Amino acid sequence: MFRWIVLALVCAYAVGFLIFAGTLPQAPRTLEHIKGIVVLTGGESRLDAAVSLFEKGVGERLLISGVNPEATRDELKKLSHGGKRFDCCVDLGYAAEDTFGNAKEAAAWARFHRFNRILLVTARYHMPRSIAEFQDVMPGAVIIPYPVDAENSGPWWKDLRSLRVLHSEYAKYLAVTALTAAGLEPGLDRGAPPNESHAAS
Repeated sequence: MFRWIVLALVCAYAVGFLIFAGTLPQAPRTLEHIKGIVVLTGGESRLDAAVSLFEKGVGERLLISGVNPEATRDELKKLSHGGKRFDCCVDLGYAAEDTFGNAKEAAAWARFHRFNRILLVTARYHMPRSIAEFQDVMPGAVIIPYPVDAENSGPWWKDLRSLRVLHSEYAKYLAVTALTAAGLEPGLDRGAPPNESHAAS
């Protein structure tokens, strides 16, 4: 009996992983009525995508959350190919050390600027958990995902590294879902997978 229970749990986990991997969010076709953009550091592609959107006129302000304490505004501007809007309307968040910290940092920023509609930019594999943690601390806000494919990543079913990262993220997503349902703070990134390091580190 115990063996069948274990087998059922393993099968449920595997099916859940396939659903998770097959339903990762896509970028929206239109970006209307965006007030703020929040990008989570951890890869140049995320930063490039967010700054490019912002320089094209999307959003009123941009928050780069999870910046390395040693990184300067000029370094980040050069790294992300920022333009005129970078100088006036980009905010750097140095406090966050994990995804839950990103969410709290973004929530305080959004309250200050009275933004209730946020475009969230992060890696595609990281997006489901990010949305869950952002919605937990910003229940009244609309969080719009803008996923970006991680650098040097291929299809997860063909690339062992991508499969390993995606599986780790799925396990964290399940844990975050359980913790938030229980009313507890997630904060699961103490051992973050590759590509989740601070910007300009």
